[in-house]
Amino acid sequence: MIRMLRTGAFHTGMVLLSLLWLAPILWVVVMSTRTFDDIAANGVGSLPRSFTLDTYRQAWTDGGELRALINSMLVTVPSVALSLILAAGAAFALSRYRIPGRRTILLLMLAGNLLPPQILLIPVAKFSELTGLYDTLYALIAVQVGFGLGFYTFVLHGFMRDLPGEIQEAATIDGAGPGQIFARVILPLTRPALAALGALSFTWIFNDLLWAITVLRTDDKMPVTPALLGLQGQFVSSWSVIAAGTVIAAVPTVAVFLRFQRHFVSGLAIGAVK
Repeated sequence: MIRMLRTGAFHTGMVLLSLLWLAPILWVVVMSTRTFDDIAANGVGSLPRSFTLDTYRQAWTDGGELRALINSMLVTVPSVALSLILAAGAAFALSRYRIPGRRTILLLMLAGNLLPPQILLIPVAKFSELTGLYDTLYALIAVQVGFGLGFYTFVLHGFMRDLPGEIQEAATIDGAGPGQIFARVILPLTRPALAALGALSFTWIFNDLLWAITVLRTDDKMPVTPALLGLQGQFVSSWSVIAAGTVIAAVPTVAVFLRFQRHFVSGLAIGAVK
């Protein structure tokens, strides 16, 4: 009886916590389908008395969500790919070969992520101006890759270091070089970690606001998160349109997480065991 009561209390608490977490999301989704007149007459927190999908059309076309999503994908996809490729190569070298000072190199790469990004805003903006990349998507890609590389290398280093050395030795005896070992042996075994990091980095980069407004100035080049600020300024009192733009902006990250959910959970489980 006591065990049943504990189980019931646990499930009840989890349901309440889930509802508490889902409440803001459901509120935004419901508000995105209400008309302006409904919200103006009854208030933002009232029960919906109307239904429309025109708010999504307004956010998509009039609010520039389509252009912002394209910019976000043009930044996020290359940034994630470059970050993982460079981090995997660095982690392979640091974990599988005796490089002098490799521990110091790894700690220095990780230490860059411990610095508050606010103190680096002005230096990054000035450096992008000096290199002629300011107000270009290339500058934002470089910033995202540079500031994420140390953390990704640190995580992948832990996975690759714990792989059995006999696997690499067997591949070497069979005549495989370092490049073949990396591409055909190590990377397939590190796929759960790569998938987990890919999902996380996609979410972080896609939702980034700070670096986007630091190295970009033109509205037509802004990714989706800064574009939401512009949407709020354009539709000051049209909360339903702003909510629709928020829902649209959340779709890509949710889709990526659902697509790589199995690998993501597997990667976290392996990291917890090791």
